Amino acid sequence: MREAYIPVLTSPSASSDPISPRIMKDPSNPKQPRFLVIGAGSRGNAYARAVNTATTGVIHAVAEPHAVKRREFGRNYIWKTGPSAGQEFADWREWIAWELGRRNSAESANTVGVDGVFICTLDETHVEIVQAIAPLKLHILCEKPLALSLNDCLTVYRTLQPPQGSIITPPEKIFSIGHVLRYSPHNILLRKLLADRVIGDIISLEHCEPVGWWHFSHSYVRGNWRRATAAGDGSLLTKSCHDIDFIMWLLCSPPTPERGTQQTLQPHFPRSISSAGTMTQFRRKRKPATAGNATNCLSCPAERDCSYSAVKIYNDRHLAQGHTAWPVDIVCPDIEDVFRAQGSKAAESLLLARLGEDYDRTTMADETIASRPWYGRCVYEADNDVCDDQVVTLAWDDEETAPHRLAKTASFHMIAPTEKQCERRGRVYGTTGEIAYDSHSISIYDFGTQKTSTIDVPKPPPDQKESHGGGDYGLARQFVSAVEAVENGGVDVETAQARFVGCSLEEVVRSHAVVFAAEEARREEKVIKWESWWSEKLETSAAACKTQA
Repeated sequence: MREAYIPVLTSPSASSDPISPRIMKDPSNPKQPRFLVIGAGSRGNAYARAVNTATTGVIHAVAEPHAVKRREFGRNYIWKTGPSAGQEFADWREWIAWELGRRNSAESANTVGVDGVFICTLDETHVEIVQAIAPLKLHILCEKPLALSLNDCLTVYRTLQPPQGSIITPPEKIFSIGHVLRYSPHNILLRKLLADRVIGDIISLEHCEPVGWWHFSHSYVRGNWRRATAAGDGSLLTKSCHDIDFIMWLLCSPPTPERGTQQTLQPHFPRSISSAGTMTQFRRKRKPATAGNATNCLSCPAERDCSYSAVKIYNDRHLAQGHTAWPVDIVCPDIEDVFRAQGSKAAESLLLARLGEDYDRTTMADETIASRPWYGRCVYEADNDVCDDQVVTLAWDDEETAPHRLAKTASFHMIAPTEKQCERRGRVYGTTGEIAYDSHSISIYDFGTQKTSTIDVPKPPPDQKESHGGGDYGLARQFVSAVEAVENGGVDVETAQARFVGCSLEEVVRSHAVVFAAEEARREEKVIKWESWWSEKLETSAAACKTQA
């Protein structure tokens, strides 16, 4: 039996449908929330597109060091004929200096600032930017991951919600994280079905992120995320931290409080966390013998026979088909301008020149090699060290006190060599049935009737197909709605955070902590006992904070 299902949603547990027509707005209206986007890369563009399309908010300014990307972003989302004062900055520091000057000026009433900031820069910059922006008392949405270490995540927590003695201060502004999986209609419905016990008590969950064979080589072998951090945390954090958050949201977090009610149910935390994974594929032992000593695709005799040929991936698969967006614009940020002004041949020459860039380990320092991506480098001769296959297992005990939630398990599999690219899939086993899901539909098998019902979740329109199933739009809408409720609706921050964002800063830090615990378990081949591990980490961090003070 197949049913059509159109979600009617109003909060993160039931969020408004991100598949909505463009909202008409008046940019001169002072009541419309205004935002700065720091970083005009793929994520900055994704959130700006979502804000302009599906919210009452306005993208007012951009801070981006690459001039071509900055101007293109401005033309697409901010200005029609050119930037006004306070709309274009070479980096976030320049914007902060301008904003401080604006606030200190006697003419500040005549200049326009912003209500909030989208932080869409490289992962390692997030903490510094949050710390610098915090004194300005602006609402913040930060792309995931929050930070590259647990200590840095806790630093962000203390920065935004500084403790006063033994009391944690309530949040002063809205904070959200780029955990977009919480905000797609598909996943909101899945969570509601589980909460409504359509398969009874949950016994176990299996969730998989198939990264995609060439996507992994682009981002995690040749690209910015190919090396683990100093703490040893790699692709699980940078690629799949929102998958771990998704599992915690389904199995650990209580329902989002409805309008006018208070949250009383506490999270059901896991008992233990374990993980296994390694770098199996992209290493020298896997290199085809026919490639010889080649280290770059443009000089490799086996290039035409290699699935991971950079020429095939970036030129044949994308640029030659007229596609100048991701991933080609990551290799050459100015590719679209060259393609538009000089034609396809000039764009191809530029791309091949970039792909031909290489290094010699014997003459170039490792820190220089690590400082930038090398998109034409042989995937079997790269300097990557992150897992391309990893499994995380979580286990829960029965809850001894009311409401007596029951024991269950969950497993997560991040795998690189797959046909599907980031099209997540999974299965949930319950006492009365099971649910299977992929990125497009949800099917429910009932043990009693022995029948399967399938729910087709509405697909985003073509211009939203790369939006995590509408999750980018859902997240942007909920964040902007929370900001608007605080700034224009007189709603206190804590209520707006719970009602619209559906996730506190504490929950953000905790879900990141589960990732760090899993990586520690993988590195040291041990089982993490969550309660004692988390208590110890918090005590150590608090002690270090007192010492520094």
